[in-house]
Amino acid sequence: MRTHAIFLVSSHSSTTVSLREHCTTCPEQSFFARGEHTMSVPMSLFGDNRARLVNRLKITTGVPTKGAFVVLQGGEDVPFNDTDVNYEFRQESFFQWCFGVEEPGCFGALEVASGISILFFPRLPAEYEIWCGKLSTLAEFKSRYGVDEAYYTDEIADVLEKKNAELLLTLHGQNSDSGLFSREAKFDGIERFNVNNTILYPEICECRVIKSPLEIQVLRYVIKLSSDAHKVVMQSIRPGMTEFQAESIFKHHIYFVGGCRHVSYTCICGTGHNASILHYGHAGAPNNRVLQATDMCLFDMGGNYCGYAADITCSFPANGKFSKAQKFIYNAVLKARNAVIEAAKPGISWTDMHLLANEVMLTCLKEGGLLKGDVKEMIEVGLNETFQPHGLGHLLGLDVHDVGGYLEGCPTRSKKPGIRKLRTARTLQPGMVLTVEPGCYFIDSLLDSALTDPDKSKFINADVLSSFRGFGGVRIEDDVLITETGVENLTQVPRTIEEIETWMAEGKK
Repeated sequence: MRTHAIFLVSSHSSTTVSLREHCTTCPEQSFFARGEHTMSVPMSLFGDNRARLVNRLKITTGVPTKGAFVVLQGGEDVPFNDTDVNYEFRQESFFQWCFGVEEPGCFGALEVASGISILFFPRLPAEYEIWCGKLSTLAEFKSRYGVDEAYYTDEIADVLEKKNAELLLTLHGQNSDSGLFSREAKFDGIERFNVNNTILYPEICECRVIKSPLEIQVLRYVIKLSSDAHKVVMQSIRPGMTEFQAESIFKHHIYFVGGCRHVSYTCICGTGHNASILHYGHAGAPNNRVLQATDMCLFDMGGNYCGYAADITCSFPANGKFSKAQKFIYNAVLKARNAVIEAAKPGISWTDMHLLANEVMLTCLKEGGLLKGDVKEMIEVGLNETFQPHGLGHLLGLDVHDVGGYLEGCPTRSKKPGIRKLRTARTLQPGMVLTVEPGCYFIDSLLDSALTDPDKSKFINADVLSSFRGFGGVRIEDDVLITETGVENLTQVPRTIEEIETWMAEGKK
């Protein structure tokens, strides 16, 4: 029996700590890993995913299984402009979910009736070995990725014809967050086959919404690793540093300690007024401000391991001590987060959780003198969107905003202010992994709009609000697993004011 240990490395010690043992009776089992100290992800994870997909296609779609094949196209190398240099490759997410393949330019097929898995790899020239290393044989690829068969991509049509393929199910669907369409498989000779591009997308998305036990293990790993990285940043940060130095500390930890070559999205390291920019850190605002002692930091960063994403936000004072105003806003957001963690469970609407968070936070803002009047009436006129313009959270998995938010048959996106930005309105189910991320932002354009709107301005104490101009924002974002009875919070960072101040003080010793 071959045994692989799954590890994390403590940020305060060079000691490697075993989290659990993964054992397999199959001596040929292959693993994704980034060193002895990182998690070993068995290729059986992707085999399980493929089995779930073909079973779902058999049960829910009515597709005649004889001669039906799922065909997926993997990601391609992307050149930097017109040069011979490529961006670091990241596999296309649906292809990663099915096969876990690290190379670009590949295709995969699944026979629906039997579940037989086939990978197709580019036929590379001998010169490849000079520049990029040893060429793998098809037998080596087959063993490495735990599939039944392996061929070259110039053989796809011939292989499928020999297998009497009568129907190819290709991927074509619109992502409800980006509005972009998934990439549909295209290969030489595809015109010989009957192709259906409408059946597969909703079924594979629904499979991705509910995580398998092995997927949850990987998510635990990358979320714990990202939690530790946030904690290192919190103890390292000092006034006078730049925002990008915080970003670099985070990236170093997840890569050096945990083997994450990639982050799951552009790191957001907003301080002061920058913390009011929801997706700060982009090319036009590249995390380059110098921290001031009175700043509130809002750092939203997550590692990516074996394709799986973490997404965590920590908010804390740059000098390690909360001011009275910072305590007021932070505790309002924390109370909203706590209410959702306590209430969320299977059968509960995510929209209701969003509105619960809004109601709790606005109530706290009212109690602190920033707002006045009836909280439910505030929500009715959309004042909740003034202070929290984003949704409560989103599905999390291979994509940071994972697929499945608004599939056919699920609740549709609302157009009502206050809930129209939700990335999903689904009813919670066991096995879902989501972010819970209430926030309170002081965004000048939204504040100005609210103050000139009589339906909203009547709830605002303008003199108090003026003192928060330039404050930035607070967001608390946890990655959670929906269990049979409620919520398991996978994120492990200091959250109360007392915990944060104590943790940051220890970093100054």
